[in-house]
Amino acid sequence: MHQIALGVTLLFLALLVAMVAALAFEEKLHARKSLITGTAAVIAVFLAEVFHVLPIGPVVNVFKEKLHIPVYIAGIEWEVIAIIVGSSLFVDVASRSGLFTWIAIKLTKRSGGDPRMLLYFYSLLTILFSAFLNNVTAMVIVGSLTAVSLERLNRKSLLLAFLLVEGFLTNVGGLLTLISSVPNIIVGQAAGITFLQFMLKSTPYVLLAAVATVLLAQMRYSIPSLQSDEERALAKQRVSAFDENDGIHSPRFFYTSGIMAVLLILLFATTSYLPYLRDLGLGFVALSFGILMLWAFKHEVGKFYSGLDWDLVWFFMTLFVVINVMEHAEVLSLIGSAIGGIIDLGDVIGSAGLLWCSAAASSVTDNIPLAAVLAKVLKAKETLPDSSLWWSVIFGSNLGGNLTPIGSASTVVAVTIMHKHEIRMSFIGFIRAALPFALLQIILATAYLLLFL
Repeated sequence: MHQIALGVTLLFLALLVAMVAALAFEEKLHARKSLITGTAAVIAVFLAEVFHVLPIGPVVNVFKEKLHIPVYIAGIEWEVIAIIVGSSLFVDVASRSGLFTWIAIKLTKRSGGDPRMLLYFYSLLTILFSAFLNNVTAMVIVGSLTAVSLERLNRKSLLLAFLLVEGFLTNVGGLLTLISSVPNIIVGQAAGITFLQFMLKSTPYVLLAAVATVLLAQMRYSIPSLQSDEERALAKQRVSAFDENDGIHSPRFFYTSGIMAVLLILLFATTSYLPYLRDLGLGFVALSFGILMLWAFKHEVGKFYSGLDWDLVWFFMTLFVVINVMEHAEVLSLIGSAIGGIIDLGDVIGSAGLLWCSAAASSVTDNIPLAAVLAKVLKAKETLPDSSLWWSVIFGSNLGGNLTPIGSASTVVAVTIMHKHEIRMSFIGFIRAALPFALLQIILATAYLLLFL
């Protein structure tokens, strides 16, 4: 390798900025994320060869064997890819059992149709689903059930408030576990944070932010509680019409899915402490459980393979290629120098500044490349695993998605459900509604970061 000229570094920086801008306006471009990052990856690798940025040649593994794998392929974080693919397969198959719908309807009936209790239960459900499924799946299940429940209870006027809260809480719930969101996986892997360590540190904040969000919504939107016995009896009668067993076609598979879900969570939490598995990693555990669940539908696995979000998988693979090239082109060092100015302000101002900058950036563009770049930068600076800087990126990249309707996939789904039910919500209107909640969550995250992490 030779010294990279500043002009070459700036050229690759311009390519990175162009990719991020294209991701921010993907709907305007009518292009999928994977197409944008794939194009950027092809251009980045070609330019890397032109300017001799990448060390092209065989890859030498730990056994000193020369493997003919292109260096840009070796730069992909395959552990992250394995976690995403394995977890997605597991969730898709488990959903066929009716397990998640059963839980949702059970809580709906448990509320007795009381609007305030529904808000509490759906908030809890949103956090749990977004923590162990993914934000989009959580928002689709809970948001759809919310629309049906409120319409049946003649409370459609409350739908806007419920959908907003659920959209916000998917990103809060996304902080609960290491696998809750992709930024968590990327930053957690880079920092060496285990599943259990992540959960123990994040849970108090998630509980605090969830309670604060629900109470603020309750005050701002005047969500009532049923007062008379007549109102309670009528509401209970209406929600009792829901049948939680409708989606259960095989009781055996239903119970198997529940047991497997608990086992998967337990293994995720203890992988770093178990012999053999601690070396194989979370990706192996996720893929193993995905394969085990596929045996339940061994004659139709093609449906689940085709249903896998290959756009997301290809997006990550090509994104890692771009980030790897940017690292060799010293773009990340340049960004690291800028971030270093924030970090050098001290533990308090540095951590808080990085959190707010991450939140602002993730509100207008995809938080995944943001997390990937910042994780690489912090790792290059040899940031200690217990440093609060890692958590600044985690909190900021997750919570910033609540500031705008394009900040996260779950807020996009929430707005889509609003439009489906003829609730008008403009871009500016969403920001006005979201700003008090997002600021409250980020302020609480800053305080929690500085006081407890």
